[in-house]
Amino acid sequence: MEKIKIGSRKSRLALWQSETVAAMLNQNGIDTEIITMETLGDKILNTPIAKIGSKGVFTEEIEAMLKSGEVDLAVHSAKDMPSQLPEGFSLIAFTEREKPGDVVLSFDKSASLKNKERPLCVGTSSVRRVAMLRHFYPHVTPVDMRGNLQTRIKKMESGACDALILAYAGVIRMDYAHMIVAELPVTEFVPPVGQGSIAIEVYDSIDPALKKKIRECINHPPTEAALIAERAFLKTLRGGCSIPAFALAELAGEMVRLTAGLIGIDGQKVLKEILTDTIENAARLGEKTGLQILEAGGRELLAEIRK
Repeated sequence: MEKIKIGSRKSRLALWQSETVAAMLNQNGIDTEIITMETLGDKILNTPIAKIGSKGVFTEEIEAMLKSGEVDLAVHSAKDMPSQLPEGFSLIAFTEREKPGDVVLSFDKSASLKNKERPLCVGTSSVRRVAMLRHFYPHVTPVDMRGNLQTRIKKMESGACDALILAYAGVIRMDYAHMIVAELPVTEFVPPVGQGSIAIEVYDSIDPALKKKIRECINHPPTEAALIAERAFLKTLRGGCSIPAFALAELAGEMVRLTAGLIGIDGQKVLKEILTDTIENAARLGEKTGLQILEAGGRELLAEIRK
């Protein structure tokens, strides 16, 4: 078998993810080569993601290389993937999910979101996190903070903010666990769709036998079932990482429990549903949850968000 070419962004976290996938393939006798590139989201760092105006902020350039055959597969953070992929592209595998929640990082071990007497300035580039901060901790001041994890920590060190909210998975993978001052409960700060898992994307022209082999080496079925439900929810909302939607599917035996919803930018209005169905109906569960959110006022809330 020829060497498989893996498309990856250049950040340390993206390379960690690609090297992890490469190791899983290598362990099964498949040689790999990682090819790196910069995406639009990597180049434009002075504008919030929601305002860049592209659904594939972190994926378009890699997808162009997939389509041209320059790479065989692309490695992404599952949370960065649009709910609707361009024609000809598909996600064929998801790695086992890390803990999906958010954490607070700070150089000050006494820093606390709950302390109203010493309100924090908190750095984040996520519209969902900003909205949730406004809802649960209105005394906190959100500060827009773009860039990779290391860049954000340097900005915090220079005084741009007191603390950062980041995904637990990225923090652990980059060895910054010592900076965690709080883990935010997923019952409150429900994570975005896909957070904690690595997604494998391919183009339709890939050899079917190779596609099957990649999936066998990498895919974690319980994580896949959870993400099928979460992504179906987001697709029903016609959303991506630029809207303050949240979703977390959890498995218990043959059942999937989906907690999902939408929050207004100002944090005032929260729409949330918790539904359960079988694993085989994971996609239907996501769609049903999405429709219930839309019917409960989600259409109007999305119209306001997208103004």
